Amino acid sequence: MLLLRPTRRVLSRQPHVAFFHASPAWWAARKVLQRFKLADIGEGITECEVIKWNVAPHSPIAAFEPLCEVQSDKASVEITSPYDGTVTELLVQEGEVAQVGAGLCIIEVDEEAAADAPEPHHEQERAPVPAPTPTPTPVPARRPHPLDPSAAPAPKAGALSAPSRTETGVLALPAVRHFARQSGVDIALLAPGSGKNGRVERADVERYLAGGKGASVAEQEQRRADVPSKEDVVVELGRTRYGMWKAMEKSLEIPHFGYTTHLDLTALHNMLPLLNAHIPAHYLPPSPTPASPAAVSPSALYPAPAPPAPPASGTYTKLTFLPLLLKALAKAMHAWPLFRASITPGSASAGAGAGGKPTLSVRPHADISIALSTPTGLYTPTLRRVDAHSAYSLASALRHVAHLGRQVPCALTPAELPRRGGTLTVSNVGAIGDGASAMPVLVPGGGVAIVALGRARWEWDVQRGDGRGERRLRMGVSWAADHRVVEGAELAAFVEEWRGWVERPERMVAEGV
Repeated sequence: MLLLRPTRRVLSRQPHVAFFHASPAWWAARKVLQRFKLADIGEGITECEVIKWNVAPHSPIAAFEPLCEVQSDKASVEITSPYDGTVTELLVQEGEVAQVGAGLCIIEVDEEAAADAPEPHHEQERAPVPAPTPTPTPVPARRPHPLDPSAAPAPKAGALSAPSRTETGVLALPAVRHFARQSGVDIALLAPGSGKNGRVERADVERYLAGGKGASVAEQEQRRADVPSKEDVVVELGRTRYGMWKAMEKSLEIPHFGYTTHLDLTALHNMLPLLNAHIPAHYLPPSPTPASPAAVSPSALYPAPAPPAPPASGTYTKLTFLPLLLKALAKAMHAWPLFRASITPGSASAGAGAGGKPTLSVRPHADISIALSTPTGLYTPTLRRVDAHSAYSLASALRHVAHLGRQVPCALTPAELPRRGGTLTVSNVGAIGDGASAMPVLVPGGGVAIVALGRARWEWDVQRGDGRGERRLRMGVSWAADHRVVEGAELAAFVEEWRGWVERPERMVAEGV
């Protein structure tokens, strides 16, 4: 019995096995393929043209680095990579058109990085390579990509981590902005840069860090432009103007119904002096002399509500006809829901069934787009909920968007250029030329109608004054409607509804203008 105890103790021990780094191959980082899809970048936009690829097949790519540039009917968009990996295949070549929702390229990434990435949505879809499922190894949290709608905003870490007041209006790639912040450089000081359309490039930041010696590429090109040329000069269309080219080609798909008439602005003209004399104080520019205190304070018992202060670019001293015309147009749109509707094209894959028919989405408020000519091209910023504005607040909003559009590069943001634009568009061509009428053009996604306002003129109306005639202020208006959804009689009746508010502006007093 004594001899069995040591033997039993030896048999009960666990065998010790040593492995000399012979781990199975599937413990290594496994690769998966991510199919990157073209996102929906605007209402009515179903396809985009790939202008330029910034990467080649089988080349590495880092998160936030530019993948490609695409051009839609409305704008040019630069798409960045949400992953660190390798671009294995380009599904759409330069110059080809990609449908919204179709794949642009395939990126090979580590499975751990793909597991930490957001779930595939309308911009990306996961396509894993078949392989045994390994036990995931804990990895550091990955920085979310801006394309992820569920990503929480990053906390403010300091003065350089947050964009400056003017940085948001600077044209630069996210990678360049990140490099500038890491280097402690305010990127707004480098605008306009040496890139296309004044875009700030990495070389501009490096030149600034080196002391700024030597002229930039933009300065050298400007010197060459100052020298007169005796030969033809070929000028490449900019992104915005090329977008206008594509939009006008698409407009040929829309059957237009035109309608031209005149509006009598005499009553509005007689009201303007009174309205200008009572512009609310918060819409006026700051006065160099302080205002004298009131003899009786309205806040003696309780603080009076302070109206929201408009931006400095939204102050003015004179009211014009345009805000009043927009307010009257919103009144007419409230009476005619058809002109508060936007068109949603039917799905081609749905066939001829009910699911393939186009639909109209009627909005509860009047959203009106304004055709704005800027140094970089034509834009159509949208004034939303015009029916909820006063004429004074509309005047402030118009001045603000005009100021943003005059900046180089253009300072209009998605707040002024929303994905879902207005259902009507107004073009104030009379402010530029002396024309009485025009032929406005509708583009897909631009609403159901567009109106061009001519220059107001004093004319002698022989039909007034018991045959003797009267001097009246008249303005020509030219309409174009999408004849697929708007009948000619409906457009004429809608314009007459608008006329009733414009020529009898006293009606708007009871509505709380």
